Amino acid sequence: MKSIIAQNLVKTYDKGTVKALDGLSLEVEEGTVLGLLGPNGAGKTTTVRVLATLLTPDSGSATVAGIDVLKHPDEVRKVIGLSGQYAALDETLTGWDNLTMFGRLYHLNSAASKKRAEELLEKFSLTDAAKRPIRTYSGGMRRRLDLAASLIVKPKVLFLDEPTTGLDPRGRMEMWGVIDELVKGGVTLLLTTQYLEEADHLADSIAVIDTGKVIARGTADELKNQVGGERLEITVEVNQIAEATKLVEQVSGATPTVDAGIRKISAPVSNGSASLIQVLRLLDDAKIHPLDIGLKRPSLDDVFISLTGHVAEVVSEVEAGGKNATKRK
Repeated sequence: MKSIIAQNLVKTYDKGTVKALDGLSLEVEEGTVLGLLGPNGAGKTTTVRVLATLLTPDSGSATVAGIDVLKHPDEVRKVIGLSGQYAALDETLTGWDNLTMFGRLYHLNSAASKKRAEELLEKFSLTDAAKRPIRTYSGGMRRRLDLAASLIVKPKVLFLDEPTTGLDPRGRMEMWGVIDELVKGGVTLLLTTQYLEEADHLADSIAVIDTGKVIARGTADELKNQVGGERLEITVEVNQIAEATKLVEQVSGATPTVDAGIRKISAPVSNGSASLIQVLRLLDDAKIHPLDIGLKRPSLDDVFISLTGHVAEVVSEVEAGGKNATKRK
C-alpha cells in the first residue's frame, strides 16, 4: 500500500517565473523511509509543505494515508506529523509546557495532553529537563523535543525536513536512533536531507530531485551502481606513474584517471577483487610496489555529483515567504 502518492505537482512563485516544483511525482510505500535528496532550491521543502497541507500546488494531485491533500486537508492533518528545519518551540516555556500546549492544539483534553507529554519526554530522554525553559536546551535537545511535538497524535505519516541540521555528530547519531525506532513502530517517513550519509543510513529508498522534479529513484545501492560500480585506486611513486597507468588500463579496459599531485591512478573495474589480484600480479612482475591500493565503491556523494553536477551543500534551504530565494553553486 502506498502511504504517499504525489502526481505531477507544480508550484510556481513570482507570477510563474520561478518553478519550485515542475511536475514532481513520487510514491512512498507504507512503513518505509523515503529519503528526498537535492541541492538547495531543488524543491525539497516545497514538496514537504504541499504534502503536509501547508502549501497549495498550482496543479497536480497528492494523497497521504489515502486522503486527498487538496480536498480534505483537515483530515490529512489528523494523521501526519511534521518537524521542520527549525524547532517550532516557545523559548519561554518549559519542555513540558510546550508538549502539553501542542496536545491541546491537537484537540486533546487536558488529561490526555499531560499523559502524552509524559510518554514523549520519557521516550526522547528529556524527563530530567522537562521543567526547564527551552532557551536552556542544547541544539540536540531542542531537535528531540520538536520531533516529540510532531508525534503528539501518533501519526501514520511523518515528514522530517532536514531534522539533524545544526547538530553535532553525536546529536545526529542520537536522532538517527530515534528515527529508527519510529520506523520500526510502523510510521511511514519522508525525510529531506543534505547529509548524504544520513540518507544512506536511514532510507529504504532515495529520490534525487533537482529543478523541481525527480531525476533519479532507487535504493542507495541501485543509485551507486548507476555511477559505474567499483573503482580500482593505486598510489605509486612519481617515477612509476606512467608504467603503472598502462597496467591499470590493461586490467580495466578504460582510460585511467591520474592525479599526479597525489600520485593516484584510478579506473572503473567490473569484477572487483579479481581485478585487484590481477593488477597486483602485473605490478609485482614490473617491480612496482604500490604505496596504497584498493577498491572504492561509489558513495552517495559520487551519485549526487553525477546526477546534479555539483556537491551537496549542507546549508538550510530557504523557501519562505512564497519565494524560493536560495541560490545554487
